[in-house]
Amino acid sequence: MMNYSPGDAPSPGAPSPLPAVRAANLAVVRGTRTVLRGLDFTVPRGRITGLLGPSGCGKSTLMRAVVGTQDRVTGTLDVLGHPAGSAALRPRIGYVTQAPSVYTDLTVRQNLEYFAAVLAPGRANADRRRTDVTRALADVDLTAHTDALAGNLSGGQLSRVSLAVALLGAPELLVLDEPTVGLDPVLRRDLWDLFHSLAAERATTLLVSSHVMDEAERCHRLLLMRDGAILAEGTPDALRSSTGADSVEAAFLHLVDRAAGRTAPAEPVRPGKDLLR
Repeated sequence: MMNYSPGDAPSPGAPSPLPAVRAANLAVVRGTRTVLRGLDFTVPRGRITGLLGPSGCGKSTLMRAVVGTQDRVTGTLDVLGHPAGSAALRPRIGYVTQAPSVYTDLTVRQNLEYFAAVLAPGRANADRRRTDVTRALADVDLTAHTDALAGNLSGGQLSRVSLAVALLGAPELLVLDEPTVGLDPVLRRDLWDLFHSLAAERATTLLVSSHVMDEAERCHRLLLMRDGAILAEGTPDALRSSTGADSVEAAFLHLVDRAAGRTAPAEPVRPGKDLLR
């Protein structure tokens, strides 16, 4: 895996000028509760966009809307040039939920072979499936665990199996809902190295959610959420500069205070601390 400085910008060739995701007046209402409040934002192609905010602010709902599994969505939401949820998008998007989505009574390889067969069925695609499975196992560093039952793996290993499933077929857009939660620092670092490698070397677009603000510094671009709304979007440097803060954590809290009409500076949180849990 590669080492990557968050301030650098990968050069995957000549990315499309059209964004991977474009939302306009995007809203989701559940009963009497408005979960997403008229969001307007874009996600550029071939970059890592971090979706940052406290638990319950609407991150998972927004991600489900992007991949087309959320109901009661209004407004405009285009993904890779199609309306979100279009059948044409299914092989082009990889999605990892917070809970590992694998079969615990199958081995690691059997899980990947099963999902690869769903993506590319038929004998004519057998070689492609083998190649995809081998590459995905190597990407998440699970080659040595291919014959282990998924039910016997650690939590971190299960998370990597779910990520490997999402990488099958080389998706153009990866939507990752808190993929590093509960992982040890070494595995978190390795996964972020993988994310940067995917963006830089394969021009993959990644939308990664987190409530841990030190992960914001690892992203090319940020969407900061609070109470179902986008507080701000931009690069980490731009957000720090626009608020006069020395960290994205402090910038976020400054924006929260500004939205609440408070003028006193917010006390910065410790790096790596869960954001307003």
